[in-house]
Amino acid sequence: MFIVVGVTGGIAAYKTVQLVRLLVTGGHDVHVIPTDDALRFVGLTTWEAISRNPVTTSVHEDVSEVRHVALGRKADLVIVAPATANSLASMTAGLADDLLGTTLLATSAPVVVAPAMHTEMWQHPATVANIATLRERGVHVVGPADGLLTGGDSGPGRMSEPEDVVAFALALFTGDLDGLEVVVSTGGTREPIDPVRYIGNRSSGRQGAEVALAAAARGARVRLVAAHVDGGVLDAASRHPRIAVTRVGTAAELGEAVRAASADANVVVMVAAVADYRVAEVSDRKLSKEDGPLQSLELVQNEDILAGLVGSRRSGQMIVGFAAETATDADELLDRARRKRRRKGVDLLVVNEVGWSAGFETPDNRVVVLGADDEVAAEASGTKRQVADALWDAVLAVRAASN
Repeated sequence: MFIVVGVTGGIAAYKTVQLVRLLVTGGHDVHVIPTDDALRFVGLTTWEAISRNPVTTSVHEDVSEVRHVALGRKADLVIVAPATANSLASMTAGLADDLLGTTLLATSAPVVVAPAMHTEMWQHPATVANIATLRERGVHVVGPADGLLTGGDSGPGRMSEPEDVVAFALALFTGDLDGLEVVVSTGGTREPIDPVRYIGNRSSGRQGAEVALAAAARGARVRLVAAHVDGGVLDAASRHPRIAVTRVGTAAELGEAVRAASADANVVVMVAAVADYRVAEVSDRKLSKEDGPLQSLELVQNEDILAGLVGSRRSGQMIVGFAAETATDADELLDRARRKRRRKGVDLLVVNEVGWSAGFETPDNRVVVLGADDEVAAEASGTKRQVADALWDAVLAVRAASN
């Protein structure tokens, strides 16, 4: 999941270091937003090292991205720990005077707060009223615990232990794909010519990785079969507790891995850019000019993995294909997509127009989703994560209609 952890200015901030560590080692993509006061207790360098992501407190950085809105929108979950009396009052009033405040106003994700303060502050009527208001708005409160406090005092107000906060927060999250077994393929296959050269394509693997992450964030268990991908693309997926990653190289390897993974899957999404052809005879040594000019390479067609999955699928299994097409206009794009969907027999076909500067190696995507009736079931544009979520919405719509 994409998790935002807000840290406010209390001594219990030292506990949040362990909380962030637990989330990161659990495979989640964690972004820490400390307040300026929080950095008096634990420094920025520590938060960046533990979260493995850049950290800032300012709304004036990454202005082009509108960072406070971007973090709020991307978040699957927001945890504020420790949540001081002052931060709870600010949340209740809807103050947006720092990056954490603006992010909290910009998110629709579940919000969990872990209060930490002295007993008198926790029991003060203002704090009691603030907690009641936040609960009414849907904010989830974990703790505080009863125990030793700063200065030798004891009583209710101690921040819950990191393990308890993490367990509480993750238990809240059950998505609309909960219980589904999903297979996703991604990346571009590479067909060897010799030990040095290969036939490949420009796929970065980002879209498929986001499809897998979106499914896992919504509760599915995912087997991600990844051919060649750009550096860092699989980092978040590899850490996610509900995603198992299998690496492959060639189309034949990808086909074998996907068939094995799909045996008991509810949904299979073939995002990978699979080479249509391979070299008929791979050289055991590097081809050299010293051997004379290379006149030609004999190519043979690879198996149609997607059509094979459709032909052998079990009852109730849903198959989704992807098609990257070049076209002169929208009508030609749809015409090509409809012909491909009929050939493959998939339940949904996701088509996007590609070119020298579109589709590949970019953070954004624009797709049209065709249903089994060849009509447009959905359209989506934006980040590849937004496209991924739109795809899963379309999958759920088809599954609901078939039940």
